[in-house]
Parts: sequence; structure tokens; C-alpha cells
Amino acid sequence: MEVLDPATGRPLPSDAIQRVLFIANSVHVYNIPPMTPGKGHVAASWTADDGKRQIFTARVRVIETAIPASDDGGAAEEKVKTDIALEDASNGSLFAAAPYTAPAVVEPVSDSSRFFALRVQDEAGRKATLGIGFEERSEAFDFGVSLQEAQKTLGWAGGGPAGKKPAAVERKDGAEKRDLSLKEGETITINLPGRFGRRKPEPPPAQAENDALSSFSLPPPPPGSSGILPPPPSATSVRAKRLSAQKLGFDDGKFGEFA
Repeated sequence: MEVLDPATGRPLPSDAIQRVLFIANSVHVYNIPPMTPGKGHVAASWTADDGKRQIFTARVRVIETAIPASDDGGAAEEKVKTDIALEDASNGSLFAAAPYTAPAVVEPVSDSSRFFALRVQDEAGRKATLGIGFEERSEAFDFGVSLQEAQKTLGWAGGGPAGKKPAAVERKDGAEKRDLSLKEGETITINLPGRFGRRKPEPPPAQAENDALSSFSLPPPPPGSSGILPPPPSATSVRAKRLSAQKLGFDDGKFGEFA
């Protein structure tokens, strides 16, 4: 199937790839007045006067085209572009096209989320601004999302030049081309740590433990003593002392004991 340039209708190289980012079959196209200073574009002025500014109802498509680099010394690298095409919904013929080369090509109006000002351009480079209006807000929202996706692909979000893939996309493409599969006979060795391979904590040295306990121990007994208290006197020794006192005349059994 022959691939055509959406902006010019001319054939593209056979290896060109196109992707439709958005399509709406019923979009109203208007011949709009100049932009109001300080207010921007106002859609209320487009739909006034019983719709006299409406040109016709068109099909709108947002098309992304990628032209790979040629091997004959032509294009040095892949070229990516996005076009907004206004077509006849009945037969698909091109009415006008807007090459999406800058965010200012599509400008929202100040009083509605369903209308936009679109800057179209012909093959000779002549430009004109038309108004487009969607019947449903969901279609207008999807239209804005497709433009955001186009900006990422063109590299505007990262500050890259227009018409060239961003560095992140190029790195992704390069990574996809690398063959990381294992060849026949190749193996992978994985070293996992042993389940019981952890080192046990070493116990503290005995000297440190003795030093810690020495602060709580009692001082040693003096030299020559056994460290044991003498036993209390027995009843026999007490009686012998009492008898010896009576013999010495200190106790006659009448006045009590003085010893």
C-alpha cells in the first residue's frame, strides 16, 4: 500500500511508517476573525451570526510519520514529523493540513474547551488560521492528549530539536536491538551466600569480664585470718566460768552474779 505525505499528498518512501494518533469524523471548520488583543481567540464570535463563519464539517486526523535513514547517502538519520490533516469525511480528500512544527500551531480559545485555532499551511508555504470545533468535550480532550504525545516523540518535552527522536527513545531503540540471549553451551554462574555462613560474635575476653566483676566484690580478708567468725560460747564454758567465780568468793549465790 502506498504511503502518502499527509501535508502534501505526495508519495513517501516505501519504508516510511505512519501512525494515527487521533481521528474524529465530525469537526466543524470556521473562517475566524483575527485574534483579539488581550483576550486571544474567542469561539463565541465564530458561532455567532447563525453560523455564517462555518466553512464545512471535516474529518480531523493527527498523523505521525517516521521516515528511516536511507542507505544511499540521502537522509543521514531517521526523520519524524506530525501533521494535522483536515479531510473530507466522505471521500478522504485533503482540504488543508497543519504541519505540527511548534506548539503555537494549535492554540486553545479563551472561552471554550471544545474549540481551537489551527494554523494551516500549503505546499508553497502560505499560512492561514482556521478554527475547529469538536461536538464533544471528550473528543477535544483526546485531541489535546494526542498533541502531548506528539511533543514527547518530537523531543519538545526534553528540549530537543524538532524532527529528531529524543535521546531517551534512541537509547531505548538501541537497547532493543541488543541480543542478550544465551548461546548454545553458555551458562551463568551465580554465587549466593551460604545460609549458615554468618560469623558468630566473639565472646569478650576473660580479663575484661573479671575487671567488670571486681567493682562489685568485697575486699579480701587480712593475711593470717581464715575469714570465718568464731563460734558463740557453749553452755559448758559458761558454767565453768561461774563455778570458778564462786570459788574465788565473788558470788555466794545470794546477791547475784557480777561476772
